[in-house]
Amino acid sequence: MNTLQGDKYLWKLPVFDQQMMLDFASSYNLSFPIVQTLLTRGFTDRDAINSFLFSSFEHDVPHASLMKDAHKSIERILLAIERKEKILIYGDYDVDGVTSSSMMLICLLPLGANVNFFIPNRVRDGYGLNVGVVERAANNGYKLIITVDNGITAFAPAQKAKELGIDLIITDHHRPHDHVPDAYAIVNPNQHDCAYPFKVLAGVGVSFKLMGLLYEMKKMEIPTKAYELLMLGTIADVVPLQGENRFWVRHGLSYINKLESPSFKIMKQNGKLDKPRISATDIGFSIAPQINALGRLEDARQAVKFLIGADEKETQMVGKILLELNQARRDIDRGIFNEVQAEIASKKIDVTKENIIIAASRTWPAGVIGLVASKLVGAYGKPAILFHLTADGLAKGSCRSIPEFDMFNALQQCSDLLIQFGGHPMAAGLCLKIDHVGELKMRLEKLIAEQLTPYDLQQKLVLDAQASLPELTQKFMNDIHHLEPFGNANAHPTFYIKNVTQVQKPVLMKDAHVKCQVFAEGVIKPIVFFNRPDLFEKFQHQSDQPFSLAAQVSENHWNGRVNIELTGTDVAGLTLSQGNTTQQDAL
Repeated sequence: MNTLQGDKYLWKLPVFDQQMMLDFASSYNLSFPIVQTLLTRGFTDRDAINSFLFSSFEHDVPHASLMKDAHKSIERILLAIERKEKILIYGDYDVDGVTSSSMMLICLLPLGANVNFFIPNRVRDGYGLNVGVVERAANNGYKLIITVDNGITAFAPAQKAKELGIDLIITDHHRPHDHVPDAYAIVNPNQHDCAYPFKVLAGVGVSFKLMGLLYEMKKMEIPTKAYELLMLGTIADVVPLQGENRFWVRHGLSYINKLESPSFKIMKQNGKLDKPRISATDIGFSIAPQINALGRLEDARQAVKFLIGADEKETQMVGKILLELNQARRDIDRGIFNEVQAEIASKKIDVTKENIIIAASRTWPAGVIGLVASKLVGAYGKPAILFHLTADGLAKGSCRSIPEFDMFNALQQCSDLLIQFGGHPMAAGLCLKIDHVGELKMRLEKLIAEQLTPYDLQQKLVLDAQASLPELTQKFMNDIHHLEPFGNANAHPTFYIKNVTQVQKPVLMKDAHVKCQVFAEGVIKPIVFFNRPDLFEKFQHQSDQPFSLAAQVSENHWNGRVNIELTGTDVAGLTLSQGNTTQQDAL
């Protein structure tokens, strides 16, 4: 594979079959860079391309009955409805958990279920089902508890439910440990003995499959609101947008772009999304954080009531709260990130020698540290764990990792130090005694040193295709929409654009973002590098020598006008300083 050293990343340049690209471009009437992107991503035959471009229910959606315990769960829910038994939905405070809880409610209430829900408070209740809630549920006459987006590690609560005569149905999507709780039924495609072929559903996806099977057995149409909730939770939980997830997100986007629910309309206004077509990227960056804000900073029950939208006045009120809390969350997020960066600048955290970033504070809210850990991984290309330190001597952390390092497996190897942990290879949560944090860091550093090479730890950027400025037309933008929705495992394409020159001095916006104009082959395009203030001085000293861009292409809707713009990720070949040598283009 050809590589090129950029200013920040090592670029992996696209390699593809030229004749195959020409054939497919002609067959599908797609722009060359779009076909190159498909080829780079492994879609090298017509069946694969057709499946990706034209996803279908028949091809991409396995039947819910393949899930272990799905039928058993439905039969128990139907019995509870028939007997008028009290049912408790136990959710989670993130978007996946909130949308899953809302999904269960909007599907069970029309069937006459006597159902209520509980969303734990992150600080007071912690993550997941706990024994205290099970005991309170028993005291209040509940006979059935259904967890959504949690429960696969609820060993003690499951045992307590059994002792108290409550049937527990666990619906979850997180990876199980070596054994599972002793529950009435467990619906989780990641169980080793579950035949369901698609293993990467979000928690809301598992809830949707179960409710879909229930409605199928009742010979009824599932409420259309379910598609909006499924789309929101799937995008927000950053599960791979492939296969079934891709199909349902496309379906949900099509739905909300035709008919907006009251809650979605408010979130769209809050996010200033004044555009004719909402994308998965808009959901991930503007809509999901608003729902997340309630679960992270206040009572997440409000988010469920808001999403269901039964009371118009309350929906309007909560919409305003979402806007305010999301802004507060951003400010806290920025403050924590700056604190960690200060520790890095002072060498308290030495990123030149340490391969994992670990930091902790008593003042950091537990609800936002996962978001900051993600930003640190993006900024430094290393796994990161941030801890909220509690008054009773515990460190509650959120981890984010890089593709080369399986954080879930690493935590399993350190489980003797941990009170609790769970999650995925790229993201996990954990709890341990503060005194054990130093030992955990030493062990994780050792595992990274044993498993990864210096090349693995180098920040890399995979470029999907080569493009030129004249190719970036409205036809190009129409074609790129065929590759949507963009997200995890189907990222927005990044293009390799060679031999451009700067035609104006750069502008530094908000001390963080660099904007300039680039020229090539008779075309001028604006480009913005978000959160790359380090490039400002380099562009100031750039001569008229050509350089290369790694950039994404998007439409900017403003005042009724649509402009095609570039969002820069990195540059290669900039003049290093006044008149000094330049990096050479490797191609």
